[in-house]
Amino acid sequence: MKMDRPGRPSTLSKGEIFEVLRNQRRRYVLQFLKQDGRPVELGDLAQQVAAWEYETTLEGVTPEQRKRVYTTLQQTHLPKMDTAGILRFDSDDGVIEPTDRTSDLNVYLEIVPGREFAWRELYLSLGAIGCALVAALWLGIYPLTMLSELAWAGLLSVTITATAAAHIYYERNMRVGHGDEPPELSYGR
Repeated sequence: MKMDRPGRPSTLSKGEIFEVLRNQRRRYVLQFLKQDGRPVELGDLAQQVAAWEYETTLEGVTPEQRKRVYTTLQQTHLPKMDTAGILRFDSDDGVIEPTDRTSDLNVYLEIVPGREFAWRELYLSLGAIGCALVAALWLGIYPLTMLSELAWAGLLSVTITATAAAHIYYERNMRVGHGDEPPELSYGR
């Protein structure tokens, strides 16, 4: 197994990834690092995450809201993400910076969305229906023979194409950067 730091595997298991990312605040941290891409101070990160969580502007975040986010980031979330190698958190300086795993995780989240529809089962079902249709037409089973084989092939082709188009549309809307992600980054702009 390849190691990236002494004693730490260079890749995370799915279980480790899901454990780290099951919390919305940690996902917001990743979103921030993805959008900004440079080291950030804990105070600035807490301000932005609080703005996203409370659906307000940076200026609209109250000191209590900022402190609540700051404290849990500092004591819980950032150390957990640092231990996993998803980011580097210098608790003495209060600086967070992305690592190679940060961008790797963003790619992973884009490929495996959180609310995944069972597309493979749908495609398997379409394939089975297509095979059954071919067999029924070959055997001349009525009423399927009322349409020509070309008409059935066209209908099946349109169905598969429409399903694939729906799959592409769905997957694009499930990637990081769409849907339930935080609003545009306000920090440093």
